[in-house]
Amino acid sequence: MTGSRRWEWVLTAFLVGLALVAPFALYPVFLMEALCFALFACAFNLLIGYVGLLSFGHAAFLGSASYITAHTIKVWGLPPELGILAGTGVAALLGAAFGWLAIRRQGIYFAMITLALAQMVHFVALQARFTGGEDGIQAVPRGYLFGLIDLNDTLTMYYFVLAVFLIGFAVIVRTIHSPFGQVIKAIRENEPRAVSLGYEADRYKLLAFILSAGLSGLAGSLKSLVFQLASLADVQWTTSGEVVLMTLVGGLGTVLGPVVGAFFLTAMQHYLAQLGSWVTVIQGVIFVFCVLLFRRGIVGVVAAFVDGRHRAARLSPEPSPAGE
Repeated sequence: MTGSRRWEWVLTAFLVGLALVAPFALYPVFLMEALCFALFACAFNLLIGYVGLLSFGHAAFLGSASYITAHTIKVWGLPPELGILAGTGVAALLGAAFGWLAIRRQGIYFAMITLALAQMVHFVALQARFTGGEDGIQAVPRGYLFGLIDLNDTLTMYYFVLAVFLIGFAVIVRTIHSPFGQVIKAIRENEPRAVSLGYEADRYKLLAFILSAGLSGLAGSLKSLVFQLASLADVQWTTSGEVVLMTLVGGLGTVLGPVVGAFFLTAMQHYLAQLGSWVTVIQGVIFVFCVLLFRRGIVGVVAAFVDGRHRAARLSPEPSPAGE
């Protein structure tokens, strides 16, 4: 295990322990929002950081799952676990359709196709009757998980969101370090070479796109339960821009980078809300700063520093015994 990998595991264990006690010191709803966006950012990072596909339309999956979960729970009366599964499933199906169309192109053309498709989802959310239009779906009941656990209790809801986040995060980590993950990294590095080795690049990219969309939908389903609301903000293009910013600030192509970036930007929006529109200006300054001077993101820079220290320690000569 390399120094950076060992450091990531230690930091992950520390963050999980911190998350278990965090609701006793911080506002639980803020923490739940940050966890939802952290899962969203991790799902997005799976696509851009390990496949090399930049999507400008990931809000479509977050928002569509949010609407489906809210509608099935409030209108159809489904329990929360089935509502979440329904939202995640619809997001994955939408990802299959969008991915099948978008992966035919690369680079900026891929990004523009995803943005155009996401804007279509936004239009449907605005015009469809079941979405509530500009009002969205409000007062979504949290209900009882498996008919036993009352999610209306804020602390119980927090630990449920944390558990789902950890499951989603574990799926992403397992995917990255699996043979499938090695193939998509090879496609990112040199697609023609991967194709020459016999791998169907489009099939692997499509599977990664579907997985990313499904996990983004899982984050959106959780978010609709946390705030008991599904709104147009979930499907706006600005939400797709925010997840790009979270990933870049935390560290593109790193395991923990999107989590750190999501918590950092969510905290900034939460605690600087009194500044109004100036929060957007501050986010823009941070984005420019990261692109120009901090290109590896917070976790990327720290990991590079740790790797450098371990490499220097291995290469440094052993001190000779006294007297020799």
